[in-house]
Amino acid sequence: MSWGTELWDQFDNLEKHTQWGIDILEKYIKFVKERTEIELSYAKQLRNLSKKYQPKKNSKEEEEYKYTACKAFLSTLNEMNDYAGQHEVISENMTSQITVDLTRYVQELKQERKSNFHDGRKAQQHIETCWKQLESSKRRFERDCKEADRAQQYFEKMDADINVTKADVEKARQQAQIRQQMAEDSKADYSLILQRFNQEQWEYYHTHIPNIFQKIQEMEERRIVRIGESMKTYAEVDRQVIPIIGKCLDGIVKAAESIDQKNDSQLVVEAYKSGFEPPGDIEFEDYTQPMKRTVSDNSLSSSKEGKPELRFGGKSKGKLWPFIKKNKSPKQPKEPLSHRFNEFMTSKPKIHCFRSLKRGGVTPEDFSNFPPEQRRKKLQQKVDDLNREIQKETDQRDAITKMKDVYLKNPQMGDPASLDQKLTEVTQNIEKLRLEAQKFEAWLAEVEGRLPARSEQARRQSGLYDGQTHQTVTNCAQDRESPDGSYTEEQSQESEHKALAPDFDDEFDDEEPLPAIGTCKALYTFEGQNEGTISVVEGETLSVIEEDKGDGWTRIRRNEDEEGYVPTSYVEVYLDKNAKGAKTYI
Repeated sequence: MSWGTELWDQFDNLEKHTQWGIDILEKYIKFVKERTEIELSYAKQLRNLSKKYQPKKNSKEEEEYKYTACKAFLSTLNEMNDYAGQHEVISENMTSQITVDLTRYVQELKQERKSNFHDGRKAQQHIETCWKQLESSKRRFERDCKEADRAQQYFEKMDADINVTKADVEKARQQAQIRQQMAEDSKADYSLILQRFNQEQWEYYHTHIPNIFQKIQEMEERRIVRIGESMKTYAEVDRQVIPIIGKCLDGIVKAAESIDQKNDSQLVVEAYKSGFEPPGDIEFEDYTQPMKRTVSDNSLSSSKEGKPELRFGGKSKGKLWPFIKKNKSPKQPKEPLSHRFNEFMTSKPKIHCFRSLKRGGVTPEDFSNFPPEQRRKKLQQKVDDLNREIQKETDQRDAITKMKDVYLKNPQMGDPASLDQKLTEVTQNIEKLRLEAQKFEAWLAEVEGRLPARSEQARRQSGLYDGQTHQTVTNCAQDRESPDGSYTEEQSQESEHKALAPDFDDEFDDEEPLPAIGTCKALYTFEGQNEGTISVVEGETLSVIEEDKGDGWTRIRRNEDEEGYVPTSYVEVYLDKNAKGAKTYI
């Protein structure tokens, strides 16, 4: 089957058909290009979705991802990110292996088609020129034959007329001979051109046109094969990423199977365990006795005239329930037992000390406002952080020391003295961090029962509440007091707080705001993001209610309800010389 023999007379239709084939190829290229755009858009949306649900750094969400279910969700987000990457790979491979390649091929195909049909038109024009030459020679031969015939008839007429002179007859005879010779020459020329045309025509229909049409047929068949190969590549590009996508899905399944409900439950215990023991049984109070009731050892009521040593019965001796609110007014009727039970079941642990809640103060450095177990965790975390900082500084010191040794051995590389200041700074930082770590280790040992309770002097060394240490301790103790007002976290402080507890509530209720001891102007803008701090704007003027005690913080007030701590270096303080306890410097 050959287009040159079967379609020798369908030049125009073949031209239209090949143009249609190129249009189909360009349509397929457009289809693949739109597919790549869809893949890129889908991958982008998947990445944005994964990013949207990623936990924010240094936020509460990040803490939630310690649970196995949240870790599995995070793994799912990461796998979806990789899943999106595979769709980007599909888009890239389709673009490079199909779109770019076919676009270049289409340009080559158009050029080849143009060349082939140009050769075909050139052959057509040549055969048409030959045909015109044949027609012209044929008409000239016909014309010469007619003129020769007329000249012969005129000669015969002149020769038969007796009235015509011999000269005229001879002239007519010569003219007839000339016309006859011209006819013979035209005949010979016509015959020659006819033979040549037949040869050209045979070559045109049996050689030139078949060859040209064969090239066009081969071009069209290559186009068809190429589009088929591109379709296979289209499928293969998808097939190549299927194993990786399968691994992503397997990763999601593995993450789901890694969820451990028991572990998550244990993490909840570790996160919220207070370390307190539940309250003991409430003893029966007999109201049938006419005698005046006295406060029993296990009563939940609090009275200033009662015994200073109050305790629960049973196995919870020395540890009182820290979350039951006490009833300050002894004149009010006692609540029914069912109400007490509901209050016990719905009460929440107090995390901050009373003064911090009321005045917005910062968390104590020793975390004494936390329940025992939570305090131990906080202190342990702080110790670990400090140890990491110490190790980091130690590595830096070792590196500087090695560099100094190199400089000593090779002075041309640098001056050893230039590293002395940096080495001194790093050494001082290590010493500060070690002192800080020892302080927190002491507090941790105290909580774990390895060391006795800290003295008042140790509390002052924390640096954050110097001058108000005793107030902070007693206020924080108030949060963990039992219903009768006694503090039960540490045995060494129990007796002291039992004696002070009855007077604490009245002290808090009647507490007046601290008086201003001066003013300050903010030198820089400070964003108070931590608890107990307050935000200030550069140039803002505020009241100073507590000066820096050596910890680098100054307590200020903006209005009656808004106060907190700011770094001392961020403000310029103007103390009132007449204020109690104020210093004379500015």
